[in-house]
Amino acid sequence: MDAKQKIHETVTGNPVVLYMKGNKQFPQCGFSARAVQILQACGVKDFVTVDVLADPEVRQGVKDYANWPTVPQLYIKGEFVGGSDIMTEMYQSGELQKQLEPIVGAA
Repeated sequence: MDAKQKIHETVTGNPVVLYMKGNKQFPQCGFSARAVQILQACGVKDFVTVDVLADPEVRQGVKDYANWPTVPQLYIKGEFVGGSDIMTEMYQSGELQKQLEPIVGAA
């Protein structure tokens, strides 16, 4: 299975996926740490993280998959949402909480 297939299966098979540097326990950059904090502040307890530092193919593949040049990258129900800055803006406006509500409510 190539990186693009692997990424597609991960984002469509899990309600919330964060491609990041490191993992939710040990983020390896400030942007990834902020993304994790935002998801936790939204009440998302169970989300999948994929460490792009562990696999160079996935690191490049996720950038190609979303046509987005940076990580972290957030996916909700298979849809690309954005990176750390977009997550911050959406969180501050309340839009991210609305998008996550069905997932948080179901947990």
